[in-house]
Amino acid sequence: MKRKVLVIGIGAGNPDHLTVQAIDALNRASVFFIPDKGAEKSDLAQLRREIIERFVTRTNYQVVGFDNPVRDSATPSYRQGVSDWHDAVEDVYKTLLAERLNDGECGAFLAWGDPGLYDSILRILERIRARGDIELEYEVVPGISSVQALAAAHRIPINRIGESIMITTGRKLKEGFPENADSVIVMLDGQAAFKNVDGDMEIFWGAYIGTPDEILVSGKLSDVLDEIERVRHEARSKKGWIMDTYLLRKPQAR
Repeated sequence: MKRKVLVIGIGAGNPDHLTVQAIDALNRASVFFIPDKGAEKSDLAQLRREIIERFVTRTNYQVVGFDNPVRDSATPSYRQGVSDWHDAVEDVYKTLLAERLNDGECGAFLAWGDPGLYDSILRILERIRARGDIELEYEVVPGISSVQALAAAHRIPINRIGESIMITTGRKLKEGFPENADSVIVMLDGQAAFKNVDGDMEIFWGAYIGTPDEILVSGKLSDVLDEIERVRHEARSKKGWIMDTYLLRKPQAR
């Protein structure tokens, strides 16, 4: 029998954001795989455990923690660095599935936000399935992403009427604001790339969205830039890490 894996989107940080579909999926799993991202991000693993304890009604389940490989940011080629990292993650996942999930059992990975948006777990599982070393099937349960949670927190629509939006990364934004987009959602920005764009842009910024530590700042970029940098630095110093997402909009023609 094939091993079954559920990839469950658990939202941007608020357990109340779990969908009914996600809760049903949690209760189908007998083994939960929880990644460890180090002491600084132990609260991320703890939140996953709290979600399991809160929503799973069965008692005969296992929680398996594992060390998640870290991408080597010093690799000159970004794509090569990601490829090497995926190889390492694939090895870890194959070991987990082979040793901790029996044939016919159902396991689950709890994915931050939505599994289909800037998350690699689906690529890794497809590589494992395609190689055929393990008989595997997997199912994806969508979740509320930080993009949706950001818009809700700021009480704004993501797009303006008749205009386009783009979702990108801080690494790509450093190359310049996309010419064919009116509004840009930026994720995975470790270097505060918003400092490099036109100060007349409107920004809606949020960190730790959906959690008790949520921070929100909005306004004309040139007016709030210093504030964002200040609170961003303070938050990172306090917690040891930061996850932030923001929306940039071109100024509207008058």
